[in-house]
Amino acid sequence: MPTIFKPSLSWLLVFVPVTIALEYLSVESHTLIFLSSCVAIIPLAGLMGKATEHVAERTGEAIGGLLNATFGNAAELIIALMALREGLHEVVKASLTGSIIGNILLVLGASFLAGGLRYKVQRFNASGARIQSTMLTLAAIALILPAAYHFLGGQEAIAREADLSLEIAAVLIITYGLSLVFSLHTHKQLFLPEARGENEESKTHRRLWSLTRSLIVLGVATLLVAWMSEVLVGSVVYAAQSLGMTSVFIGIIVVAIIGNAAEHTTAVIAAIKNRMDLSIGIAVGSSIQVALFVAPVLVFASYFIGPAPMNLVFTPAEVIAIALAVLITGEIAGDGESNWLEGVQLLSVYIILGIVFYFLPEVMQSLVPKP
Repeated sequence: MPTIFKPSLSWLLVFVPVTIALEYLSVESHTLIFLSSCVAIIPLAGLMGKATEHVAERTGEAIGGLLNATFGNAAELIIALMALREGLHEVVKASLTGSIIGNILLVLGASFLAGGLRYKVQRFNASGARIQSTMLTLAAIALILPAAYHFLGGQEAIAREADLSLEIAAVLIITYGLSLVFSLHTHKQLFLPEARGENEESKTHRRLWSLTRSLIVLGVATLLVAWMSEVLVGSVVYAAQSLGMTSVFIGIIVVAIIGNAAEHTTAVIAAIKNRMDLSIGIAVGSSIQVALFVAPVLVFASYFIGPAPMNLVFTPAEVIAIALAVLITGEIAGDGESNWLEGVQLLSVYIILGIVFYFLPEVMQSLVPKP
């Protein structure tokens, strides 16, 4: 199976130059550009997953998952910074919301389902998962309270939203940094993977890449994913509008799924190989990183590259979606075991949210406060 699968992914790399050519030589072919860039991201995400797996073999599941989440979110951060430069705060916030709920519902759900179809019960470190669930709850609180302040504080509160968001952003970044110290240094034993039997694939494991090679492949693939994602986002708006999709749906569902293609691929592959600690570290860790690091960075960056500062006030629909996603993830991931039905449950919540955002009227964007 692997010998057949890898050449297929390698062959798909031809769509990277094809996408670049279409982008510059046939700028009006939005549908072709959209399809080509989608296909181009698939093998690049596969390379990121492969490199991350080799890194995890040498550094451990925790660092491997952190690296994948970081490199996977790099593409989204680049896209968000470009949107921020144009003052598209609503699009940036929608993509952040989509990334958070997409990782803990779609990616984690797909991982539980894929792994559960191969193994009846899969186990992972419950203490580490509970700590990550608590961090998710913190992220939800940090995103809910500014919205509550805006909608309950009246006109006088709106004038101070920028300062409020800036201070909350500082707290989140500091907390995220301390969480890394906790998980990678002072209490790293809490995040050690559960002991698992070696399967046939691991027994016949191929020779590992060197750490240098793995990091180079990871870095180059990330840059290309960022480029392809930028091209794709530019074309998906036209394709989505022709299908009657709202900009809210585009940002929360479409752009988020594409921007997180690397995490989708790697987490699912890790689950199929019964490496659930790595899979959870990628999916949940990516959501934590988006909420506690990427979002605050964008708030600070908006003071330098945007026409106006961005705040952390999300729409009621976005806040509700994040809160519900965090709630069910904490319920499912806290016992240290997973199965295919839990994957179905997470995916069901994601599909329901997607349906709601699809039917959500465009006028709901007016609830997003203007800077």
